Amino acid sequence: MSQQVQDQMGRLQQLQNQLQVIQQQRIQVDQRLKEVEEALEELGNVSDKTTIFKSVGSVLIKADGKTKIVEELTSNKESLDIRKNSLTKQEGQTREKINELQSKVQNAMNLSGGENA
Repeated sequence: MSQQVQDQMGRLQQLQNQLQVIQQQRIQVDQRLKEVEEALEELGNVSDKTTIFKSVGSVLIKADGKTKIVEELTSNKESLDIRKNSLTKQEGQTREKINELQSKVQNAMNLSGGENA
């Protein structure tokens, strides 16, 4: 096996690892996004006078009001949406690179296999 093919296989492994990391990050963002959406939905079901608490670390703190919390959550949701879109795009680009490199490696392996036969 040529050094070039070995290098390509190493790069392929790196890309596959990178894809796994991107997928894990996207799953985490999806989970956080779902939590924020559920919180916003619940806040839509309570009156403005309802006492609301927010979690800060492992402590619950009385919030400044429903409007402020909704604004914070909406801002957080927008940021998460942007991050999710970015990760989805990265995931697609990485998959394309993997597919291209797999084809190159497969072609090189077929060619080198044909020479040795």
